[in-house]
Amino acid sequence: MPLGTRYNMANTYTQIHIQTVFAVQNRQSLIKAEWKNELYKYITGIIQNHKHRVLQINGMPDHIHILFGMRPTQSISDLIKQVKQDSSK
Repeated sequence: MPLGTRYNMANTYTQIHIQTVFAVQNRQSLIKAEWKNELYKYITGIIQNHKHRVLQINGMPDHIHILFGMRPTQSISDLIKQVKQDSSK
């Protein structure tokens, strides 16, 4: 591609699906059944606020699985770092 050449990318479509699993610190069973759905909603909100789309979220008392559609505007590590930081509070 010659320098200075521009291409119209208006019809470009990117679809990235990511499955991530992360554990509670020291794999302790800290996610209680009574409030896990609220935690999942909170995590979904964090991801949606970054303009990504949660497809499925579930887990066990010591870990969480998230399947989400990710826009290529942010790194996976930055997003997951934000999710873990905000949801641990």
